[in-house]
Amino acid sequence: MERKVFRSRISVFIIGLCFVGYSFLIPDAIRLFHDKMYTTLCMAWSPLLVILFIFLGFRYVILGDRLYFKMWFIPNGSIKISDIISVERTYNPLSSPAGSLKRLCLRLVNEEFSYLLVSPVREQEFIEALKSINPLIDIHIPVKKGIWRFWDWDI
Repeated sequence: MERKVFRSRISVFIIGLCFVGYSFLIPDAIRLFHDKMYTTLCMAWSPLLVILFIFLGFRYVILGDRLYFKMWFIPNGSIKISDIISVERTYNPLSSPAGSLKRLCLRLVNEEFSYLLVSPVREQEFIEALKSINPLIDIHIPVKKGIWRFWDWDI
């Protein structure tokens, strides 16, 4: 049984928003460092590190006829690839195991979940791996070029 692992795309935009939010804490961080309040400094900046740790850990694993979702080594669930009806592009900001807003919406037959949002880095290879297991999947992903696309980043 072949195992294929795809890591999640990481959005420069989302990481930038996190750093912009934390940039307001830089004067406080300098003051805390100067006052030798290292514990408070670590507590203030640790949420940013946790967010980065989570974003770097999203993985999609295709094993057999299932698609598994993992964060680092922790399994977060799976779906049958035969339940996927279609794949389409979306920028839906809903919570999902994806580190980017440039996502693929996997439409499912499943009654519990009607869709799932993922953002694999090697998108085309991911879709081909899904299609090799379930050739009935409809693909609806337009190829767009424009000023807002730079090295496959969507700003």
